[in-house]
Amino acid sequence: MKSKSRLSSFRFAINGIKHFVKTEKNAKIHFLLALIALALGYGFNISNIEWILILVSIGGVISLEIINTSIENMADFIHEGIHPQIKIIKDLSAGAVLVFSLVAFLIGIIIFIPKIYTYF
Repeated sequence: MKSKSRLSSFRFAINGIKHFVKTEKNAKIHFLLALIALALGYGFNISNIEWILILVSIGGVISLEIINTSIENMADFIHEGIHPQIKIIKDLSAGAVLVFSLVAFLIGIIIFIPKIYTYF
């Protein structure tokens, strides 16, 4: 019984990711940027520590974007119209994505700019 429940959990999670990719334009942007970072990492043969930082950055940004989307969907379900408190909730969750995205961008700059500079 437990293994069937675990399989269902994985299916639910995969369905959530599919829905996220199909419905959110930011998802496509994040996955494109992730692919670029992965290609650069492969191309520049980055170190294990650099790979860890890149992978944590990618996972963090995409995970936070999924959480942000969930919060926005729940807020819209609870209150369809414009409400000042709902706006604050949505702004806060979007802010979390922005902060992590900026940190991920800086990590990418720190890792890749010296390698690009050395290459050219």
